[in-house]
Amino acid sequence: MKSLDGFRDGELISGVISKLHSLQLSRTLRFMEVCGGHTASIYRYAIHDLLPKEIELCSGPGCPVCVTPCRFIDHAIALGEQNNVTLATFGDLIRVPGTNLSLSEARARGVSVRVFYSPADALDFAAEHRETTVVFLAIGFETTACTMAATLADAATRGITNFKLISALKTMPEALRALLSSGETEIDGLILPGHVTTITGSDSFEFIAREFCVPCSVSGFEPLDLLETIYSLAQQSVMQIAKVENRYSRAVKGDGNAIARQLMDRCFDRVGCEWRGLGFIDGSGLAVREEYREWDASALPVDVPVSRENPACRCGDVLRGALHPRSCPLFGKVCTPDRPVGACMVSSEGACAAVYHFEPIHAV
Repeated sequence: MKSLDGFRDGELISGVISKLHSLQLSRTLRFMEVCGGHTASIYRYAIHDLLPKEIELCSGPGCPVCVTPCRFIDHAIALGEQNNVTLATFGDLIRVPGTNLSLSEARARGVSVRVFYSPADALDFAAEHRETTVVFLAIGFETTACTMAATLADAATRGITNFKLISALKTMPEALRALLSSGETEIDGLILPGHVTTITGSDSFEFIAREFCVPCSVSGFEPLDLLETIYSLAQQSVMQIAKVENRYSRAVKGDGNAIARQLMDRCFDRVGCEWRGLGFIDGSGLAVREEYREWDASALPVDVPVSRENPACRCGDVLRGALHPRSCPLFGKVCTPDRPVGACMVSSEGACAAVYHFEPIHAV
């Protein structure tokens, strides 16, 4: 296909739906997507409504804003309360609740918080405002981490020492290993993240099929992409095999992007880190390497108050696929996109926000 319009072609989509409904499924199959972009697309295009009743979809830890723990927000605000510090952030993080305040609420109380489209823009701002320390709140998975690494390397090359990163960067393979090892959530197949695998490569997820016997398929973000991916997972289940298929070959290769990974390894060390809903996972975080300590905001002395997640919020359960968003007692009542209690209701890639905007109440 020469155009993305082809991936929304009604005739092609109907063909895949017919193949899905022709499968002889003897039991319910539960497939989890682990990419916030997929979550948004699945609900936007009402993919659930097109599937056989034996196929269920659930959302996993694929939204970077959602898995960022409360303590990171608290740490950032504590840094912002220092003299001559400007917090730089992506827009979808600004309303995520911390223990007491969100970044938006902290800004209303006088903390300097600026929204940027990219870390490179924040670096340019720091270059033009040497009188302030610009702390960029680095969140995201491998796709974002390589751009953070490029910006960090650029800051060092240009000698812009008033630019610093505070990292909550995370890597996806270790999180999926922890999720599957827990055995808490029944998962019959994984819709692997399209953007992440452009960097890691699909080969990096081979361990899932090999060690856990769970079928996997990398997907793009259009309706035809997602339906073909779901069909490939259902086929594997019917055939009782488990392998990693790449249904997003126009963007993803088996070995991914070696240059991007080398840049990440140059700038970051792999460390254990905290995930909302999944807890502490060894080797799943990226911390600024010692060579770039001068650009590491976590090295700045600051007292961070004891953090506490809202005990009524069920975002952690949603991120593990253990709870549908509508089963949270706060959903749509106390917690809405306009007044979010939990991170999953903030980002457009969060499962709670996607359900709120796109899924009719009668669908659950």
